[in-house]
Amino acid sequence: MTTSRKTPRHIAVLDVGKTNAKLALVDSATMTELAVVTRPNTVLAGPPYPHFDLDGHWAFFLENLAAFHTQHGVDAISVTTHGASVVLLEQDGALACPMLDYEFLGPDDLAEAYDQLRPNFSETGSPRLPGGLNVGAQLHWLFDTDPTLLDRTQHIITYPQYWGYRLTGKLACDVTSLGCHTDLWNPWEGKPSSLAARMGISQKLAPARQSSDILGDLDKTVSQITGLSPDTPVVCGIHDSNASLVPYLDHSSQSISVVSTGTWVVCMTLGGNQAPQQDAKRDTLINVNALGEPVPSARFMGGREYEIIRNGSDAIPTYEDRQQVIRKKVMLLPSVVTESGPFPGQKMQWTVPPDTDGQRIYALSLYLALMTECCLDLTGGGRRTIVEGPFARNSDYLGMLNSLREGHVEAALSQTGTSVGAAMLIEKPAKSGSDFAAEKPRDQHLSRYAQQWFSMVTQG
Repeated sequence: MTTSRKTPRHIAVLDVGKTNAKLALVDSATMTELAVVTRPNTVLAGPPYPHFDLDGHWAFFLENLAAFHTQHGVDAISVTTHGASVVLLEQDGALACPMLDYEFLGPDDLAEAYDQLRPNFSETGSPRLPGGLNVGAQLHWLFDTDPTLLDRTQHIITYPQYWGYRLTGKLACDVTSLGCHTDLWNPWEGKPSSLAARMGISQKLAPARQSSDILGDLDKTVSQITGLSPDTPVVCGIHDSNASLVPYLDHSSQSISVVSTGTWVVCMTLGGNQAPQQDAKRDTLINVNALGEPVPSARFMGGREYEIIRNGSDAIPTYEDRQQVIRKKVMLLPSVVTESGPFPGQKMQWTVPPDTDGQRIYALSLYLALMTECCLDLTGGGRRTIVEGPFARNSDYLGMLNSLREGHVEAALSQTGTSVGAAMLIEKPAKSGSDFAAEKPRDQHLSRYAQQWFSMVTQG
């Protein structure tokens, strides 16, 4: 995934998750972050509908690119963003409409009509999801509610490439974002699905490129604003969960599962121990990796569930809290977010109400690990499991997951796995020392707790 250009020393990564937008500066030799700045990815209420603050993000990126360049020097730029998002452009490059928040439920009003259009799971590997989580459903709703929009739209680009367009003026989509349950991509044939033609957008959809392709050099105006050289290369970009998979693509002969954690917990398996269970009703899907290859995946909204149950508490579970949760079988049963995950439609419940905030936080961590195990099982599960992102720093989560997996469970120590993976699109480092925390010993008490939890949950 390298280019013929001079090896960049410092790679700036535009990293837009559902919760926060970040700019990270990654050292290409060590693949560590030298600097990270963030801003909330606040959804604007409208009108005309809930949408993302693209102009606010752009000003934030320009300001901090300039600061990073002044302080450290920036030699290349990569991009990674959340999925389920596209940007519609008019002929002159202006927004044809605001970028719809995929959690907006407006598209559900036209669900019956859209279901007549969308291809089968067997063609796209894309499950039917609520709101705008299927990009096809977003587009169908947008075009129906604004009859002028389809004609005004000249280009449809996936979200990482919107920032690439702002940086370079070049248009593209990337295969990982098209393969993120859009309904618009056939992952086995590596081309748009039949939906693009049915919706009349085949000629409007920007060309699909691999994530590691160099999109172009920096736009001159951006160069002047930030101080970066105009020949700074900008990579095409990648869907954030797939960015976490990039470091392991050279190990495809091994059996590896990567658990990318954030607002979403996404489990992706390369060379699983068993055949994946492709069940469209349980939020399994076929992702597409940076090489354009299909990857069995499953997910749930774990970060969102964590925030809901935590409810602002900063309590740290004590030894006594942990003992009481195990002894009294204080269990959180799925699902906190009912619209997604392996147990859709099921409403959360406590088997026994927790007595303290510490008990609640501990039982929540165990719940998140148990949900992760369900997703790993659906993907076929690798012998080696690597946890990326915020949950990699949760020892209670890791302890339970390690008690469930037959193989090794490791926690990536990198601050931002998605940023490092995106940086590796430009420069893959030579093999270096381990970046992983050692797994914890298995706990038989946790194993018995898990068996009881699994016996109580159903597939609905």
